[in-house]
Amino acid sequence: MTNSAYDPLRPARRPGGKPEARPVYRVLVHKRFKRHYEQLVARVGAPQAQQFWDHISTNPGEPSPVAATCILRGRAGRPQDEGWSRTYHYEITSMARADYQFNDQYKTATDGDPHPVVAILTIDYSSH
Repeated sequence: MTNSAYDPLRPARRPGGKPEARPVYRVLVHKRFKRHYEQLVARVGAPQAQQFWDHISTNPGEPSPVAATCILRGRAGRPQDEGWSRTYHYEITSMARADYQFNDQYKTATDGDPHPVVAILTIDYSSH
């Protein structure tokens, strides 16, 4: 649940259209990186963008079978709030990376229904 009325997370649709199966997690992107997310297909290609979205929307806490993933250490890896996972780093391609966290019981209000969500916190298009 967010601690204030301000919520910087916005819905992130699957690149290239609807997935074949219903996603387990709702995918959100931080508003600061919304434009980066909109450029994902142009920057990395549709297959890689879809693989990333499919992975984080179904099993974000497991290693990806097609990309390098790891949990960030130290301060960068800390959960953003109670109920959130540590920060995962996903290598979409050698020139694109994304950091995300997930929450299995996310609520937008105290009396709201809990939903599983993934929050894309950053997207970086520079090389290491």
